[in-house]
Amino acid sequence: MLRLLLALLVQQPVTRADAAAAALTRGARVALGRADTTAALGAVRTARAFPNPTVSGSYSKDTPNYHALGDLPLDLPWLRAPRIGAAEAARDAARYQFAYDRAAILFDVDTTYTRALAAGMHARLSHRTADDADSLLKIAQLRRDVGDVSELDVRLAAVNAGQLQNIAIDDSLTALGTLLSVQLQMGLSGDSTAIALADSLAAAKDTAALPVSPPPGEYLPVAAATARLRSAERSLTFTRASRFAPSFEFGFDKGDPTSPNPNQVLPVIGFSLPFPLFNWSGGEVTRAIAERDRARVELDLTRRETNAAVARARRELIAAGDRVRRSSQLVASANRIAAMSLQAYGEGAVALANVLEAQRNAREILARYIDDLAAADAALRTLRWLTATSGQP
Repeated sequence: MLRLLLALLVQQPVTRADAAAAALTRGARVALGRADTTAALGAVRTARAFPNPTVSGSYSKDTPNYHALGDLPLDLPWLRAPRIGAAEAARDAARYQFAYDRAAILFDVDTTYTRALAAGMHARLSHRTADDADSLLKIAQLRRDVGDVSELDVRLAAVNAGQLQNIAIDDSLTALGTLLSVQLQMGLSGDSTAIALADSLAAAKDTAALPVSPPPGEYLPVAAATARLRSAERSLTFTRASRFAPSFEFGFDKGDPTSPNPNQVLPVIGFSLPFPLFNWSGGEVTRAIAERDRARVELDLTRRETNAAVARARRELIAAGDRVRRSSQLVASANRIAAMSLQAYGEGAVALANVLEAQRNAREILARYIDDLAAADAALRTLRWLTATSGQP
């Protein structure tokens, strides 16, 4: 069963970059982000468009009988500028949010890939320790047959081997599940394995080389919140100015029998200005003010939360790097102690309990080292995700 599960993992090699590219190509979240940015672009084009004129015709028994009138709304600068500015700011907010969502998708794929690598390393470690336990069981049986040890050692070794075999099967199933999670994020089927992880889980780079100050530009969530505030402010300006939206009227009359030429075209020209007698757009202005205030509060909250998250990610990365360095120093010693204790037991120099204790310590240290590697890698990628700025390509 164990060897079958491990054999299922040997499929098409896929690197971390391949997994990220596939997630960005087939992922539903990317499609939703593209739809939002396209809608924002359409809103900008709509805001830039000039208003269409309206034309109406009528007939009356009074002279002149035929009337044709046209109405052209005047898109004055104090109306056009805030309308376009609000739409462009909303488009910028959508672009920054889309960039942040793409970074979040890459972060999710990276962390899932890292967890799959760690789970695979745990499965291989468990398989190796299970093989070592089987070897220890055979040694105990041989020594019992020659009368060096009692039946107690054999039964103790058998129990230990059975437990480690169960752990190895559980770890293999966990590795298989995380691998299928990577496939799902890539847009592949999740019912059977189709890929194999080509990259390896290595120690993160030296945290001392990381920049303390943020890169040029604002963090993407802050940039998006700033653009939303700018859009709300421009929308408020447009709402206040739209109460006085004049229009230009033009047309002609025809069919005056009292005129020397009844078919003569009589031009008509006029100018209209709405008079806010009953409706001063108080409700629209109040709503626009509330949206502006809300966007201002959201910007302040987003800036403080983002700065706190970045600071926390830096602390976690430094702590994870320290744990990796300490754990790496213990791995070689633990492996050496386990190998020496096994050899000593085969020679009858130590008791079985000492061998089991040494192997358990080595197994725990190796497992902790794998977890520390995964935590350091995840912390580094978290920091890269949170520190993505609008000034980056």
